[in-house]
Amino acid sequence: MIQLFHVSKTFGPTAALENIDLRIRTGEFVFVTGPSGAGKTTLLRLIFGAEPPTEGQIVINGINLSRVSGTKLDLLRRKVGFVFQDFKLLSRRTVFQNVALALEVTGEKRSVVRKKTHQMLRAVGLAPKEEAYPIELSGGEQQRVAIARAMINDPLILLADEPTGNLDPDITREIMVLFRSINLRGTTVVIATHSRELLRNTDQRIIVLHRGKVLE
Repeated sequence: MIQLFHVSKTFGPTAALENIDLRIRTGEFVFVTGPSGAGKTTLLRLIFGAEPPTEGQIVINGINLSRVSGTKLDLLRRKVGFVFQDFKLLSRRTVFQNVALALEVTGEKRSVVRKKTHQMLRAVGLAPKEEAYPIELSGGEQQRVAIARAMINDPLILLADEPTGNLDPDITREIMVLFRSINLRGTTVVIATHSRELLRNTDQRIIVLHRGKVLE
């Protein structure tokens, strides 16, 4: 599902990732961890196609990202959901509108948008909040909106960058239960985190990054 071959990424003189070889199988649940600046966010952005590697090849579901661009890359990225640490919700749109937008931009029919958005909000436990605005939600609820938005296009892969970094322990556990339920439906889940608490009791695969290199 996700393959990286000798991938490096530099920003000016700084090497964010160095000669990464990595394979994540379809349906896996994987944590990527390491200290701040280790390259976790950069790795997720490369997998998402938001950044090109400086060197190497990235293959997602059999498609080499370096060989697609424009519309083809956009279509591929619809099958990769991304959950951001700071949620990135639109403050002037309701919960329903934030989630629906991810479908609307694909040109989906309005009836389908309404149906799928209602279904997704029920799935993440936010149906009663669909007319609320982000400012009216707790941090955990905002993260659920972000997850619903990332999942609305039925992605094959879900990437999450420090998704519990700003949440208290109880809400963190709830969000992780949601990620596990998504994974059990067959979605490949990759979570970047520096939280030792999340990793302490997990039996999932852990990839360790240090100074841009994989120590796994």
